[in-house]
Amino acid sequence: MTKRIQAKYKTDRRFGQNLWGRPKSPVNKRSYGPGQHGQRRKGKTSDFGLQLVAKQKLRIYYGNITEKQFRRIYEEAARRKGNTAENLIGLLESRLDALVYRAKFAPTPFSARQMVNHGHVKVNGRRVTIASYTVKPGDVVELRDKARTMALVLEAMQSQERDAPEYIEVDPKTMIARYQRVPTLADVPYPVQMEPNLVVEYYAS
Repeated sequence: MTKRIQAKYKTDRRFGQNLWGRPKSPVNKRSYGPGQHGQRRKGKTSDFGLQLVAKQKLRIYYGNITEKQFRRIYEEAARRKGNTAENLIGLLESRLDALVYRAKFAPTPFSARQMVNHGHVKVNGRRVTIASYTVKPGDVVELRDKARTMALVLEAMQSQERDAPEYIEVDPKTMIARYQRVPTLADVPYPVQMEPNLVVEYYAS
């Protein structure tokens, strides 16, 4: 087991939720926190504590984005017209690594980021190596020829754990995905409840 997988499982137990919906998550058997004090009864969480947890869950879900990056994404969401919480989700889902994960080209957000960084992904026919690259509606994302035969990719494509959401059109034979539209919170198939409104309150306070 790699350190990254161990870290993901530890994160699941810390939040008491199967954050990525993985069938092997230890939370499926033990819903309490890690360590010898994990089963202690927890006191009531403050409003700030709830906001912090909501922010950490959302940030870590997308491949453990750095705090600095995540704050920049929030600030961009706040600058845009409309609901800041919905804008935040739209920006996160428009990241190239997020789209690679949603299209089932990779089994986890972490591996999706690695695939992009290693140059296995093209956008509109051009190789892009920046995981935070913003994909626009109508853009076509595909894997390079070499990547299409990787065991990691084939396993992800054949997995029954999750399906590609409606806002991404995927051709599993050619491994080409088209980003149809920017999703709303209700469109995104999170395995657990995400509360971007609490994230907005966290940064606004």
